[in-house]
Amino acid sequence: MAENLHSGHRQRVRKEFLEHGIDENTPAHKVFELLLFYSIPRCDTNEIAHRLLERFGSISAVLDAPIEELMEVKGISESSALLLKLVIPIARVYKCEKQKIPVKFNSLDEIGDFLLERYFGYTQEVFSLVCLDGNGRFLSCEIIEKGDIASVGVSARKIIQAISKTNARCVALAHNHPGGVAVPSAADISVTQMIAEAVSHIDVKLLDHFIIANEDYVSMAQSAKYREIFK
Repeated sequence: MAENLHSGHRQRVRKEFLEHGIDENTPAHKVFELLLFYSIPRCDTNEIAHRLLERFGSISAVLDAPIEELMEVKGISESSALLLKLVIPIARVYKCEKQKIPVKFNSLDEIGDFLLERYFGYTQEVFSLVCLDGNGRFLSCEIIEKGDIASVGVSARKIIQAISKTNARCVALAHNHPGGVAVPSAADISVTQMIAEAVSHIDVKLLDHFIIANEDYVSMAQSAKYREIFK
């Protein structure tokens, strides 16, 4: 009898979603209750959803939480934590696939706005390279490294290999400061200078280095303090 009641509750929750979807007015616990149906076949996911929100405070905080911390919540197994951690990467891929890539970039701000979309939801540092031809036409956007630039380092060899695949004449760099501010660090400045010099030897111009944080970015090339690097 209890199992039938539980099954009936899940059917009602699914039906509600199919009829009304999810929007900003949907109670946060209902979002996780429904999602966790697919990793927790029989247990009451309503309770677990409430525990997640009590621990982290909001939908975004739950989805941004490290997998190890998610698994500290009673009822969250590795499978459930992995399911939660899939949401943002899938949303990012969706956004990138739907994004209209300009045939040609006419300004540095256009490149910055394009990159901002591609950094949606990252909670680790990601260093990427945009390659353009001599007229500003888009050739590629490639992730070069993941991890703290100061500790991982960025290889000029990898940058040049990526450039050689496209025969780019101009490039722009980007990386993010998750949870920080869009201000270049000493390591950011050093890496930018190193790459500007390295690509100049193969007759490629470094246009800019965009520092991305909290859905905003700083263009180093448009900042008087760093402009000399890009001349």
